[in-house]
Amino acid sequence: MPPDMRFHIIIAAVFWCGFVDSRKIRGISSSYKRFYRERKSFLCIDGSKIIPFEQVNDDYCDCEDGSDEPGTSACPRGRFYCTNLGFRPHYIPSSRVNDGICDCCDASDEYNSHAHCQNTCWNLGQRERAYVEGQMRTLDEGLQLKQQLIEEGVMLWREKQAQLRELQQVAEDLQIKLEEHRRKKHEADRLKEQRVKALESRGSSLRRQNRTVSSAFNLLDSNKDGSITMDEVQAKVALIHNEEQVLSEDEAVIRDAYGAPGSPVGDDPHLKAADTAAEWEATNLKKVEEAYETVNMEISDLRKKLAIDYGTDWEFLFLNSQCYKLKVYEYTYTLCPFNKVTQKSTAGTEVSLGRWGMWAGTPKNQYSQMEYENGEPCWQGGSRSTTVTLTCGTETALRSVKEPSKCQYIMDFQTPVACQPVLKQRGIHSEL
Repeated sequence: MPPDMRFHIIIAAVFWCGFVDSRKIRGISSSYKRFYRERKSFLCIDGSKIIPFEQVNDDYCDCEDGSDEPGTSACPRGRFYCTNLGFRPHYIPSSRVNDGICDCCDASDEYNSHAHCQNTCWNLGQRERAYVEGQMRTLDEGLQLKQQLIEEGVMLWREKQAQLRELQQVAEDLQIKLEEHRRKKHEADRLKEQRVKALESRGSSLRRQNRTVSSAFNLLDSNKDGSITMDEVQAKVALIHNEEQVLSEDEAVIRDAYGAPGSPVGDDPHLKAADTAAEWEATNLKKVEEAYETVNMEISDLRKKLAIDYGTDWEFLFLNSQCYKLKVYEYTYTLCPFNKVTQKSTAGTEVSLGRWGMWAGTPKNQYSQMEYENGEPCWQGGSRSTTVTLTCGTETALRSVKEPSKCQYIMDFQTPVACQPVLKQRGIHSEL
């Protein structure tokens, strides 16, 4: 053997003897293996103490952080790493090592106990992979549906905006009609009043004539027998010609013919026509006022709906004016997004669990939760409220309702528009 080769073999042997393969140290992850390269001493990972390396995993706790006993239950603060090839690795408290209960699916935690643990990691991993694949398929389908709903939302938003413009134009036209009908009604009322005054004036003239005739008769009937003779006429004719035409109340009987059957006002065809015209214009004005009020209410309602935050792409707009129900025991819960949440008993009593308040998701996804506030008063004080968590799904439906504390409700609401693209899916170990 050449001298150079012999030298390299000796160096390699010395190196191998100086370092023990860290893979033989139980209970450590690959990221911590660098701390367990065997030398003459071991430095506790928290730097608190240096101990001989042979005291690592000797079932006696030397380091305060428990780092010298990753593979035993000696340290109360220790952690044992389950490698779990084929499934998800995880840590367990070191107190569970060799306690007779299988905690790691690869059975590595019970290497020195009476328990007969089977390695179930592959089966668990297979089931979880199938579940994740199903979730990813659901996500892909949900994202496709979400895109369709976004497109529908954009169209619906444009339709609502166009509807608002149309209603505003209708309101402007009705405003013009309203002013015109007010003018017509005012004119019809004026003509009616003018005709009434004219008839009243004519009636006043007739009454004056009646008073004159009555006065003349009384003057001529000197003996007050209700009849007039030629002698009485000849005796008074000169006096009548010299008297004034307006007599006092004591000299005449006043007859009020206004409004009576056969009177000028009651039977006047022109007044009847003016009265009919005034009623017609009043009816027309009322119709236009009601239409104007209705249109303005629709405009106000539509503006309120358009003021709501329906997502960055209006993807949640389709939920408006929709309601979703779920029966839980004796109660039926109804969620009307952007409106209200109610609870109805089998007896028919309905209770408000809150009205639309705001989006209450995380800063990264503010559209993941809804808050409904100011429901009916709770017997313990305060008012009922509901938090709705939106989850990704291929259908839009109310999935669950819970009351974790009195008068505080939580709902799980599934919908495609809650699906979010995943940039990187955490994988499950499949290596053997």
